[in-house]
Amino acid sequence: MNSDVGDAAGSHLVSGHPPMEPTSRPPLQNRVAIVTGGTGALGRAVSLRFLTEGAIVAVPYAVETERDELRARATGAERDRLVTEPVDVTDLAAMTAFVERTLAARGRVDILVGAVGGFAGGSLLETDAAAWRRMLDLNLTSAFTATKTVAPHMVRARYGRVVLVASRAVVPPVGGFIAYTVSKAGVITFVQALAHEMRGHGVTVNAVLPSTMDTPANRAAMPDSDRRGWVPVEAVADAIALLAREESAHITGTLLAV
Repeated sequence: MNSDVGDAAGSHLVSGHPPMEPTSRPPLQNRVAIVTGGTGALGRAVSLRFLTEGAIVAVPYAVETERDELRARATGAERDRLVTEPVDVTDLAAMTAFVERTLAARGRVDILVGAVGGFAGGSLLETDAAAWRRMLDLNLTSAFTATKTVAPHMVRARYGRVVLVASRAVVPPVGGFIAYTVSKAGVITFVQALAHEMRGHGVTVNAVLPSTMDTPANRAAMPDSDRRGWVPVEAVADAIALLAREESAHITGTLLAV
C-alpha cells in the first residue's frame, strides 16, 4: 500500500475540510466587448452581466441619464472596465471612430452585441415614411454599422462573437406593426447571411429573439397586460452571454428564442 496517499487522504478527513478546488476563471475575463444600446433596459443587463463575467465593456450611448444609471449599478472595480461614449450608432463614420478608439485603447474587439432597437406600431396604411425610416435605422441600420466596423478586425484576429437582438414577435411575420416587423426580420436575415460569410474566420454570428420583455417601457405601454409570460431582461442577457463565450465556437447562424 502507498502510505503517502492514505496519510494525505486522512489529513483531509481529520481537518474536516475537503481538498481545495482550483479557482475558476470568469468566462469573459479580459475579453473586450462592444455593446450598442448598452445603457437601455436589455443592454444594461447585458453590460452588467459581461462586467460580472470579467469583460472590458465599451458602450456607445445616446441617453445620458441611462449612462449614469449603468455606471451607478456597476461596482467600483467594474467601472474601471466600463467605457462609455456618446455615439450615434446609426452613423457609420461615428461608429468607425468609436471602434478605432476602442482598438487603440484595448488592442482588439472580441465581442459585439447589437442591442439598439425601438418599436412602433401601425399597419402599412398607418405608417408614414418617417416612422418607416426610424424603425429601419434603429433596428437594422444600427446592426449593419456596428458589424461593418467591427467585423474586419475580428476576421484579422480570427476570433469574434457577434450577437444581435431580433424579435420572437416577427417569426412568423404578422400585421399591425409593419415597420418594426420588417426591420427585425431584416436583422434575422442579416445574421443568417453574415454567419455564412464569417465561416472559416473564427467569427460566430447569432441572434437572440426575445418575446415581450419586462421593461419599464413595456409596462408603461401595456399597463393592463398579463405580465406572467413576460421575459426578464436578465434571462435574455443570460442567453447573449452564453453565445458570447469562447466555448460557443461551433454555434453560428442560430436564432435563439427566449
